[in-house]
Amino acid sequence: MDDWIDYYDSTHTIYASRLHRDLHFQIIARDIIGYISSPDAVVLDYACGEALSAAKVADACGKLYLAEPAPGVRGRLIARFAPITKIRVRSLDDLRNMEEKSIDLAVMNSVAQYMTPAELDQAFAVIKRLLKPGGRLVVGDILRPEVGMIRDVTALLRFALTHGFLKDALIGLVSTALSDYRQLRAKVGLQRYSEAEMVAKLAASGFTASRAHVNIGHNPWRMTFVARHAF
Repeated sequence: MDDWIDYYDSTHTIYASRLHRDLHFQIIARDIIGYISSPDAVVLDYACGEALSAAKVADACGKLYLAEPAPGVRGRLIARFAPITKIRVRSLDDLRNMEEKSIDLAVMNSVAQYMTPAELDQAFAVIKRLLKPGGRLVVGDILRPEVGMIRDVTALLRFALTHGFLKDALIGLVSTALSDYRQLRAKVGLQRYSEAEMVAKLAASGFTASRAHVNIGHNPWRMTFVARHAF
């Protein structure tokens, strides 16, 4: 995961435009809010990235922890959300020292593909310790083995067409093809899981899980899973 952390901590071109970036985070925030069951809930966004719309999530819950491994991104999160007392920014290592059974909802969106299977198991173990007995873990944007890059491109173009940045998206696809992202993706690769594999992986970490009807975010060809403590 270190190579990907370094990439996202750099000046990258993963978004086609500012509008694309802003919509991306707005939709993720909207979908996370849909999983918040109480205005008093304590929520953890694991490896949250820039989380530009986190204030909206904080409005819907009692406390929001933004856990981010990239130090540069983490610094921007601290500066951006300093006025919002509901939001606390943490490193992934900090999570190991948080109070046990203190989280109602943990969200890990568009993260698993960047982690080795062993790293993902370790993350699940940390989250399992933090989750309350009735808490939920939502693992979103899981890449499927049988779905290739063409589906990601199609999903992006449909999203761009709907929201008015198609030209920027087309230019962005060319830029991405020539960028460090494409080279890193070819070098390191992305982890993919079938529905059965992800359910089994969560079960091995002590969760009972099922696939959600709708994925978090704009890509309908990826998967989201909802997990609870296995009793």
